[in-house]
Amino acid sequence: MEKIKLNRKWCKGCGLCIEICPKNVYDREAKVSTKGFKEIIVKNPDLCNQCQLCELLCPDLAITIEKTKKDAKVNK
Repeated sequence: MEKIKLNRKWCKGCGLCIEICPKNVYDREAKVSTKGFKEIIVKNPDLCNQCQLCELLCPDLAITIEKTKKDAKVNK
């Protein structure tokens, strides 16, 4: 099972992850944050298929997909 880490300090809310994710894992908060935009959230982490497009294309390097030990054994 993967673990999605979203560094909210680095994220500027561009929404590229929302647009690029084929499984609709990401969404926006309902309210505008103190930063002045609707922050990105990981809404459906269980739908993630580990394509890592979000991690690769995030301009802020704010997303990391971490695999657990179980996944590492399966992928060998």
